[in-house]
Amino acid sequence: MFLKSALYLTLFSCFLTFTYSDPLSYGICQTGCNSVAAACYAAAGYTFGTVTAGLCLSPALVACNSALGACMAACVAAGCSPVP
Repeated sequence: MFLKSALYLTLFSCFLTFTYSDPLSYGICQTGCNSVAAACYAAAGYTFGTVTAGLCLSPALVACNSALGACMAACVAAGCSPVP
């Protein structure tokens, strides 16, 4: 009985050292990504969210969109992984 209780206590204490990411951290990460993308668009002379794909695709906008996609992919990893 003592061994079983000690095992449960040990397992429980292991879980106390980890905090898991939640939707709030995922949303904060996405907000940061979108802020950087808006700055990237502004540096290229455009307004973020107003450019359609068919009208004007400058290399700067393609680079901004590629960086935004990579940042959003990193947010998925940050929002779903345990943080020690």
